[in-house]
Order: sequence, then C-alpha cells, then structure tokens
Amino acid sequence: MGVFSKLGQAFGSSAKEMNIEEYMNSAEMEDVDLLHEPADMYVKPVTAVSEDDVEPIQDELSKRNIILLDISELNKRPTTRNSIVTKLKAYIEKTNGDIGQIDESRILITPAKVKIIKRKKQ
Repeated sequence: MGVFSKLGQAFGSSAKEMNIEEYMNSAEMEDVDLLHEPADMYVKPVTAVSEDDVEPIQDELSKRNIILLDISELNKRPTTRNSIVTKLKAYIEKTNGDIGQIDESRILITPAKVKIIKRKKQ
C-alpha cells in the first residue's frame, strides 16, 4: 500500500479520489511555504514608481512586514520622490515604526515597534 493510499484512508478518501496536483495548485495552498514555518513578519522588496505605491506600502507595514523600498525610478523625479517619502515618514511617525535610507536608491521601512540603528558603533 502506497503513502498516498494510506493518507487517503486517514482522511477518509481513496487515493483515486485525491489528486495531489490539484490540491497543491488550489487557492488554499497559494500562500503556503512548504519549506519553512510561517513567519511573524517578512522583509518585502518593493519598487516605488508613483504616489499610488504609498497605500500598498502602508498596508504591508500594517501587516507588520518590513519594506525594502527601491526608489531608483523616483530619483529621476525628485518632487514625486520627496512627496512619497514625506507621506511614508508621516505614516511611520503615526504608527511608531522607523525609516532609514540605506543608499541613494534604497530605503528601509519598519512597522510599529521595530527600530533601525542608524549609527555604526565606533
């Protein structure tokens, strides 16, 4: 008796009734990471290209995810870049998160109660 037959019997169905590929491709398996346990928060790379990107970034921060923001496209439009960064800073101050520029094209944004140490120890 194969492994899938035993699993099918354990769940009350036969192996012929259970299609593993269909199950793995189903919507309920979409967000399952089979190699790792679920994390409390994730580091998500995001590229900002317009002011429409502010709200999705805020949504990710409210889910306690850390954002690694690529602003290289925005560096070509300083006014838009400054507006987006100002909005994100206001949100961060309101939610007790943190924001710090890594280099000219990347910004690290953290959710509430996660702080960035911005100075290197001597």
